[in-house]
Amino acid sequence: MKPVKLIWQIFPTSVLIILLGIAAVGWYGSTILYEFYLQQTESDLEARGRLISQQIYELVNSERSGGLRDYCIALGRDTGTRITVIDSTGKVLADSNEDPGKMDNHRHRQEIEKAFAGSVGKSRRYSRTLGENLIYVALPLHSTIRIGAGENKEAGNGYVVRTSVSVASLDRTFAHIRLRILFGSIAVIVLAGLATLFICKSISNPLERMTRNARLFSTGDFSEKMLPMVPRAASKEVVTLAASMDRMAALLDEKIKDIVTHRNQLETVFSSMVEAMIAVDLKERIISINDAAARLFHVDRNGSEGKLLQQVGRNVALQEMISLTLETGERVEKEIVFQDTGQERFIKTRVVALSSGQGKHVGALAVLNDVTQIRKLEGIRTDFVANVSHELRTPITSIRGYVETLLDGALDNREDAEKFLGIVLKQSRRLTSIIDELLHLSKIEQEASDSEIEFTRQRLLPVVEAAVQTCRVNAADSGVFLQYRCADNIHVKMNGPLMEQALVNLIVNAITHSEKGGTVNVEAEVLKDAEGQGESSVKVTVRDTGCGIAKEHLPRLFERFYRCDKARSRNLGGTGLGLAIVKHIVQAHDARVEVESVDGEGSAFSLILNGPV
Repeated sequence: MKPVKLIWQIFPTSVLIILLGIAAVGWYGSTILYEFYLQQTESDLEARGRLISQQIYELVNSERSGGLRDYCIALGRDTGTRITVIDSTGKVLADSNEDPGKMDNHRHRQEIEKAFAGSVGKSRRYSRTLGENLIYVALPLHSTIRIGAGENKEAGNGYVVRTSVSVASLDRTFAHIRLRILFGSIAVIVLAGLATLFICKSISNPLERMTRNARLFSTGDFSEKMLPMVPRAASKEVVTLAASMDRMAALLDEKIKDIVTHRNQLETVFSSMVEAMIAVDLKERIISINDAAARLFHVDRNGSEGKLLQQVGRNVALQEMISLTLETGERVEKEIVFQDTGQERFIKTRVVALSSGQGKHVGALAVLNDVTQIRKLEGIRTDFVANVSHELRTPITSIRGYVETLLDGALDNREDAEKFLGIVLKQSRRLTSIIDELLHLSKIEQEASDSEIEFTRQRLLPVVEAAVQTCRVNAADSGVFLQYRCADNIHVKMNGPLMEQALVNLIVNAITHSEKGGTVNVEAEVLKDAEGQGESSVKVTVRDTGCGIAKEHLPRLFERFYRCDKARSRNLGGTGLGLAIVKHIVQAHDARVEVESVDGEGSAFSLILNGPV
């Protein structure tokens, strides 16, 4: 059922009460007034009867019946009253309206009997003679006899005079009075209704305004105040209510702002956390999920809330951990494996129970930390230690073996001794190169992390020329053609010695893996930005026509001590650290290195440096 406005609850009821009240008062008042009017008429008829009784008495005793009737007719016409004279037998002697001879005997009429009994007889009844309702008042006729000074005595002689008037004439008269009462009542009802409407509006209008403001409150808008909207003539209760609601709105506004601020802070922290976090309820429906978790599961954050966990994160181990926590309330920790686009990701997962303020379990919170990179670094560290041990052990073992051989008597043979000592020298130099490059690599990493490397704006051409000149003898000895091309106006913000070393390592690597008669080209060019309107970066490429690199080796090519062909690399004298040094130098310049290679056709290593300055 549709709610009804307050004004339409109060106003119709009030008008109905007023209408019923005025109708009741009008009906009761008109009834009392009508009865009073009838009583006044009876009193008037009694007075008229007493005034004419002496004259009628004299006419009755004079035995002039014609004179009596004429008197009654004349007097009745002048006063508008019906006058009837009856004797003791009930016979009508005279009547102002009818022929007495045609009238019935009146001896047993109510008012006649009372009059003959010596009192005033009154009655209201229907007259068969006139065919209408009449009011009758009958008086006994008396003669007044003077007895003495100041004394009079009435003596009856068995006659009654009756006066009467038609009730219809009274009703017509009183109908005008009732009509006036009706018009007056209608006027009072209209005025009272208008006054009631005004009062109802004075009550309902402030309440309607407060209702509109309350709707605004429900939407979180507490800017509107209620008290200024309340009229000055409003009741104390309405004013108090408006003031109370204003205070309540102010408190709610403050509380909501605090809650929103606190929620935003929590949301910021929640969204900014590196760890993936998922909160679920007892039915394993997602309550909240942060950005890191959405990225981990490749789902939309907003669209995930409210869904079942298995719809979002299809990982059996994670679901088992959450189910266990929901059942037991205990904390569960485990490292689980995710399959992400064909690659394994190691996720350290902790699941704890969520509790309400009363200590009741309401869900679970899963914190997932991606430790794939850590595990990868641990693997690299393990490989590095193993590779370092192997790389150092090889020359040390060789040196030890030849020294033991010399001690066993090879020193006596000068030719063998010189040969063995040459090998020991070569291996010691190799050992020194490995240690020097390890120390140099560590120095680059340390200086880069501490921001101790100085970068200056300088021409690229001198750096390229210096690197090429350093490698010319090596290229000539290997029978490899070495050439370069670099414009003189290319400027780059860089560290010259480090960039030269990176180019030297790439050129030496290219020469080493090129066959006799091969070619190594060093080229520098300026790359345009995406819109082709300005210079965005500089690309330095070292391209060879050597043996190339198989595709499966490319991802690990810049790892320390990584070799595509370990036997061939050692025979060529490499330490396995050259490309690792290149990678760290490039990273220190906030640049990147790219490699393109076709097995058996050659390779191209490119340094992509920041744009010219």
